[in-house]
Amino acid sequence: MGLGKRLERAVVAGKTFGWLDVQRISEELAAAYPGMQPYTVRFIELRKLVESLPGFEEEAGHPVNEKILETIQSHWAGEVEEDD
Repeated sequence: MGLGKRLERAVVAGKTFGWLDVQRISEELAAAYPGMQPYTVRFIELRKLVESLPGFEEEAGHPVNEKILETIQSHWAGEVEEDD
């Protein structure tokens, strides 16, 4: 999905999202990176992918940690399985 389409999805959704919105993040990752296998992505890379999603904004007081990244990765893998 191109950048324009991703920006459109963020605008349609109508609001920004942060690290605690793991389901939304996993859906956005599945749409933005359809060929990518979530469990092959290291946490450092995953963080960068999430931070680059249109509409993502890190919220003060809600920093990312390994548990959140692990949960995002798991949900993202579930989204990929649903699409197959």
